[in-house]
Amino acid sequence: MTRAIVAGPDDAGLGTALETEGIEVCRVEGVLTAAVLDDAGLADADLFVLTDLDEATAITVAKDRNPDVRVVVYSHDSLPEFVRGQADLAMDPDLFGVDMVAEELA
Repeated sequence: MTRAIVAGPDDAGLGTALETEGIEVCRVEGVLTAAVLDDAGLADADLFVLTDLDEATAITVAKDRNPDVRVVVYSHDSLPEFVRGQADLAMDPDLFGVDMVAEELA
């Protein structure tokens, strides 16, 4: 089974859409420290979905902890330059609906 961590607010309902596609989802919010991500099961996660780019440093932490995790950014904000090379996919919710994104990630 595919496992995903959805980090940050999920106002659009991407986590629910991922669950509908059969993906196991763990949701985390707040300051995304290494300990928080470890507790969320990052070591076994296939996807790390970040919705709050104020926490963009979590991308680096996620890749350091699990180099194989696919990093997906789902946000209206621009991806900071320092993590652009580490994100596998960045999408704007205004352009890509949750159902389409979940189907592609599944």
